[in-house]
Amino acid sequence: MKAKRVADSLTEQVHIIRPSHISGTNRLFGGQLLSWIDEVAAVTARRHSEHDVITAAIDNLQFKSPVYMNNILVLIGRISYVGTTSMEVRVDTYVEDHLTGMRRVVNRAYLVLVALDENGKPTEVPRLIIETESEKAEWEAGLKRYQLRKERRKEGY
Repeated sequence: MKAKRVADSLTEQVHIIRPSHISGTNRLFGGQLLSWIDEVAAVTARRHSEHDVITAAIDNLQFKSPVYMNNILVLIGRISYVGTTSMEVRVDTYVEDHLTGMRRVVNRAYLVLVALDENGKPTEVPRLIIETESEKAEWEAGLKRYQLRKERRKEGY
């Protein structure tokens, strides 16, 4: 199995926020954003593993700022850490100003997805080639999150 670079599975999804995406508080409905985050994570993990995937965990999901009607929303997914059959995917969400191109952080989420073989069983994923200092830092942080998830499972969390 050939190792892959982070750039090989990078995924970007863009939406214009419409009335059907808005909650009763006139902001983007959190559940809609979560759905898009899960979709971006799945595409990223499928590109890396070349297999179907399932979401095993949403490890971190923080909302930094609101999103309003007609905003341009950009989601970017990248592999941050891989195990034997699982992959951690970081999804960053931004509102993009259509005049300046400047992006404001809305959200950062970490999801764990597992690759499945044709029988629906977990299957091995390619190793990750780390090319930059930021990818190395993300990998090391991903290893810490992996260890924390392992500890939580022991505790029944």
